Amino acid sequence: MSRTTTARSKRRAERRAGADYTGGVYGSMLAASVVAGAGALGSFPRAELVVLLLLTGVAFWVAHVHAQLFGARLAQQVPDRRLVLHVCRDEWPIVKASVPPAVVVAVSPLLGLDVRGALWLALCVAVVGQIGWSVAAARRAGASPRLMAVTASVNLLLGLLIVAFKIVLKH
Repeated sequence: MSRTTTARSKRRAERRAGADYTGGVYGSMLAASVVAGAGALGSFPRAELVVLLLLTGVAFWVAHVHAQLFGARLAQQVPDRRLVLHVCRDEWPIVKASVPPAVVVAVSPLLGLDVRGALWLALCVAVVGQIGWSVAAARRAGASPRLMAVTASVNLLLGLLIVAFKIVLKH
């Protein structure tokens, strides 16, 4: 293995070790909320929901990057290219979390689901993602199995709250 490859592998391992999955949890909750709130979609409801999920994820990613760069960090240091890329990468899980529900909606006709079924499946996928991101974050932080179970339970309850909102909204 060359020195370049070793250095690159070391940097990747350091990035993974320092990864923050908060954005993934947040993005999954955001995706679940978008699905729960999606009511009267137009002529192409699946396509519209896929676009809505992805664009909402990107919009919130941009908002978080902006807040990180020009909120707390600006007081500490002037953002340079490296810092901007670092913040963009750290907040990217917000966008990543919107992809699985969007993919489910996109492939739902292949599963024989109508639009309503696609919405419910996407909501379930988003909630499962939320739980998964939270457990991954807890595990990465070195949490005990008990604490990982607690974070999974709390995120399940939050997800079920979003499901309850969907039921109340009746769409």
